[in-house]
Amino acid sequence: MSKAVHIVGGGLAGSEAAWQVASRGVPVILHEMRPTRKTDAHHTDGLAELVCSNSFRSDDAENNAVGLLHEEMRRMNSLIMRAADKHKVPAGSALAVDRDEFSREVTETLEAHPLITIERGEVVGLPPQDWKSVIIATGPLTSPSLSEAILDLCGEDSLAFFDAIAPIIYKDSINFDIAWFQSRYDKGEGADYINLPMNKEQYETFIDALNTGEKADFKEWEKDTPYFEGCMPIEVMAERGPETLRFGPMKPVGLQSPHIEGPCHAVVQLRQDNKLGTLYNMVGFQTKLKYGAQTEIFRTIPGLEDAQFARLGGLHRNTFINSPLVLDSIMRMKADPRLRFAGQITGVEGYVESAAMGLITGIFAATEQMGGTPVPPPETTAFGALVSHITGGADAKTFQPMNVNFGLFPPLEGRFKRKDRKPAKAKRALDNLTGWMDMLDVPA
Repeated sequence: MSKAVHIVGGGLAGSEAAWQVASRGVPVILHEMRPTRKTDAHHTDGLAELVCSNSFRSDDAENNAVGLLHEEMRRMNSLIMRAADKHKVPAGSALAVDRDEFSREVTETLEAHPLITIERGEVVGLPPQDWKSVIIATGPLTSPSLSEAILDLCGEDSLAFFDAIAPIIYKDSINFDIAWFQSRYDKGEGADYINLPMNKEQYETFIDALNTGEKADFKEWEKDTPYFEGCMPIEVMAERGPETLRFGPMKPVGLQSPHIEGPCHAVVQLRQDNKLGTLYNMVGFQTKLKYGAQTEIFRTIPGLEDAQFARLGGLHRNTFINSPLVLDSIMRMKADPRLRFAGQITGVEGYVESAAMGLITGIFAATEQMGGTPVPPPETTAFGALVSHITGGADAKTFQPMNVNFGLFPPLEGRFKRKDRKPAKAKRALDNLTGWMDMLDVPA
């Protein structure tokens, strides 16, 4: 039997990596420090807990790169996508999940696998030398001792930014004399979001409140840490100009209130957060406002005057390595090739991207343990585009977290109309993925 692969971190990437390794007949020891050591963002001891949004974003495999990544993962026997599909909740054209049921599904599946051993407790510092194959998937909340050991090994300063968490509201505390159900442009089922309208005066008052609301204090060593553009706190966006939110998460286009005549000046959207439909999160409302300021300011939004919050927003630090400089093409650390990295710590951003890197890294590790030579996925696939970007396609001097997008894919051969380019890249990706899968003999 092959020697075990040790996986450090039981988040989305670590859970997916464990599943991929074990599915190939290679034993796994999955190390998760919770509940022995807790984090500032997690609330449970479950594996693959979602700590920010409950959305996996667009599920359109033809016109959206993250939707294409969903489809590639499904074809690669992804545990994360299987659990997401099983526990999805209405979200228009997006894929959103009941976060508790999703985590429970992943946890129970991994606990039941005969080749997976889950060990609870912190891995302090670098993994022991007798662990010959290791995947580090500790995510944005990597413990200080492991972070310091990684930095000492790779000799590079890590980059860091803040991830902000959006509040969650009890549906029965929303005023539906003001709020209404509708998806933007009536996409999906046409009524998957709760919408809250604002007129010009209400919007301007709201912006002023965000600008003057009391924010969480930074520690001295955190003050110069940049934000990731894809998860910008609502009040930081407001600071960029009074119209920023109207062209961002509060844009009113494609929505019409049945309660008022004429267009809304701005709209706040709430997305279902659990399968029962009792909880809704505030779309794009990640925040570092203090709790008192959150309840005071957000209750000024029409329809939320009596809102009850199941969870208020929060803020946590997120770290990642300079992957283009320190990783090779099969996700190994150049300074210590027994160590692989997966998930957000590699500099991909987003739930799906993190899980996808766990999937790929798990395949690489299992292949090596079985005596084979890992082969990266084609760069024309969503998998390959991400792997190529973080292992050398990005400029190491300016490396920042990246969501999957069609801009990472190689150009198409031939001439295509603009509207046909994304579908053409998606078709090429899935065609090329099939050849790679045939070579790998993907388990069912």
